[in-house]
Amino acid sequence: MSPHLLDFFERNVEWAEENSLQWHQEQADRPQRPKILWIGCSDSRVPESVITESLPGIIFVNRNIANQVHLDDANTLSVIQYAVEHLYVKHVVIAGHTYCGGAEACLDEALHPGHLEPPIKNWLGPLVKLAEQVLAEKPVDPLNTLIRENVEKQAEHAQGFLRSKKITGVKVHGWLFHIETGLLEDLTAC
Repeated sequence: MSPHLLDFFERNVEWAEENSLQWHQEQADRPQRPKILWIGCSDSRVPESVITESLPGIIFVNRNIANQVHLDDANTLSVIQYAVEHLYVKHVVIAGHTYCGGAEACLDEALHPGHLEPPIKNWLGPLVKLAEQVLAEKPVDPLNTLIRENVEKQAEHAQGFLRSKKITGVKVHGWLFHIETGLLEDLTAC
C-alpha cells in the first residue's frame, strides 16, 4: 500500500483511539436521524461536516461533480426520496461553492466546444447549456454567475422532484460556500 494511503489508516487509528469505545458503540446503537440532506459538489475542499462543524449523524450526504440534481439520475433521486421518506429529513440543501472546477469546465466547453468527453460531457451537459445562457447575458463575473444560477437551478430540480412524488413539508435550500472566506451564503429557500 502506498505511504499516502497508509497515512489514512494511521490517522484512523488515532481518531478511533481518541474516542471512547462507548462513543463508537453509541454511534452504532442509535438510529440514523440526520437533520438535513446535503447535495454538494465532490470537491475535496468542501467537506460538509467540517465547514458546518457537524458531528456524525447530522448530515446525510450525496456529492457529485458540480452538485447536480438531474431528473433522470436514479442515484440522486433515490437519495432524496430515501432521506425524506425513511430518514424523515425536513431540509434538503443544494450546496455549491466558489472556484468550482466543474462550473469552470462548463464555461470552457461553452466557449470552446469539444474539451469535455463522455461520461463527463454527459453529466455536465445541462450545466454547459446553462453556461451558454450565462455567457449570452455577458455578466461581469461569468463563473460566479454560473455557480449561483446552477445552485438555484438544482434547488428547483429537487423541489420539482419532491412535488412529483407529492412529498410535502420539506424545504429545499440553495447554499453557496465561499472557499475564500469559509462562509456559507443562503441563496434560496423553496
